[in-house]
Amino acid sequence: MHPEEVYAQRLERYVTAMRNGTPDRVPIRPFVAEFTAKYAGYTCQEVTHDYQKAFDAVLKCCADFDWDAVVPNMVYVWTGLTQAAGLRYYGVPGIDVEPDNCFQYCEPPPERAFMRREEYDEFIDDPVRFLYEVWLPRVSTELAARGEPVTYRHNLALVKSAMAMLDYFTAFGPQIERLRRQTGTVSAIAGMLKAPLDVLADKFRGYIGLAFDLKECPEKVQAACRALMPHLAHIALSGLDPEHKLPIPIWMHRGCVPFISHEDFNTIYWPTLKPIVEAIWARGNQVLFYAEGIWDAHLASFAELPAGSIIFHIDRGDVERVHQALGHKFCLSGGIPNALLAYGTPDQVRQACKRVIDIAGADGGYIMDAGAIIQNDAQVENIRAMTEFTRDYGVYGSAAGRKRPVEPPAGPPPPLELPQAKMPPGVCLPWEVKRAELAAVTGDEELARRVWDQIEGLAYLYIWHMVLSF
Repeated sequence: MHPEEVYAQRLERYVTAMRNGTPDRVPIRPFVAEFTAKYAGYTCQEVTHDYQKAFDAVLKCCADFDWDAVVPNMVYVWTGLTQAAGLRYYGVPGIDVEPDNCFQYCEPPPERAFMRREEYDEFIDDPVRFLYEVWLPRVSTELAARGEPVTYRHNLALVKSAMAMLDYFTAFGPQIERLRRQTGTVSAIAGMLKAPLDVLADKFRGYIGLAFDLKECPEKVQAACRALMPHLAHIALSGLDPEHKLPIPIWMHRGCVPFISHEDFNTIYWPTLKPIVEAIWARGNQVLFYAEGIWDAHLASFAELPAGSIIFHIDRGDVERVHQALGHKFCLSGGIPNALLAYGTPDQVRQACKRVIDIAGADGGYIMDAGAIIQNDAQVENIRAMTEFTRDYGVYGSAAGRKRPVEPPAGPPPPLELPQAKMPPGVCLPWEVKRAELAAVTGDEELARRVWDQIEGLAYLYIWHMVLSF
């Protein structure tokens, strides 16, 4: 079969399952990261520091395993870019850690958090200005802090990292086409979303600092999360798949029990995330809840969302419990323990796959994947067992008995009601500020404004993707 025909078949299978319908068989969508390096004969350093080798490794795996969908590069963090920016919080394979170790995220101690507690008000007032003036110089070894002289290396790091980001993101389009045309593989996701509280814990206060803040100044945490909402919503909505087929992922990790309490989830985490998810579904796109850890305590909250609006990915949660709570409304994915893929036998992997398919995928609405991102400790024979067993066992009956997929909302979406930002999302310096500096505009002012806003949008994307993606 021609790769284009294979692609169309796989896309139909994948979308049908994500919309909680019954496809012809269970789709296989492994989120393979450093495993691709192991399989293709590269080191972790090679696929982390040279994104073209990462792309090639993914392509080789897709050609050999015949998966339905993958992320074009699940390693994702390109350490060439992080070094250009001088980011302090990454341990780079082959430089800071051993060449065959995955890249490491190094969270600073509370006393050296990237945002101090006394800086909440400044952050809440104007997050974008705070990111450029305070946060970025603080996370970088190259950038001068506010009030210090700007250096040659400061300017160089800004230009290099911005150009590197443009280069990297632009390379994904050709990689997606390679996957489609050479192997018929679907690109699994589109865009980027994180919960405001997760962002605050990851890149600003650190988990320990946030834990104390939730007890000692919860009103500041809530205000900061509300200040993040319009910006995270803007980044998410601007990156949605225009064909409404591929989901936008949300990488979830700091908002579950035992990291925060039920009360903090109910009053801060969920209220500042739920409206964004609902807005995405109102535009016809799904959100992949990549629920790292155990989120069983919050399944009732997720069940409040409209049917079909999310795909819920199971990491360490109880598969039966998740299916009982969410399976009637949403597609589920994952549930195969990563430890089993690393240390188990192929027979044990097959047994685990059978159990999960029987529970979560008996009548459709399930996608095969490991519980968490697959790194280089996974054994090739176990990944092959997961793949081949699912392909053979996960076949559904006649089309007449299959569930119909949930259809996204029709018509224009309702207005998105979010907290007002001091500066409108999408720009760093509004045209009105620049216009006031100009003596006159002798030609088409709307043309000048449109192009100004387009270029402003690039600066806006740069700083928010430094927060969200790198």
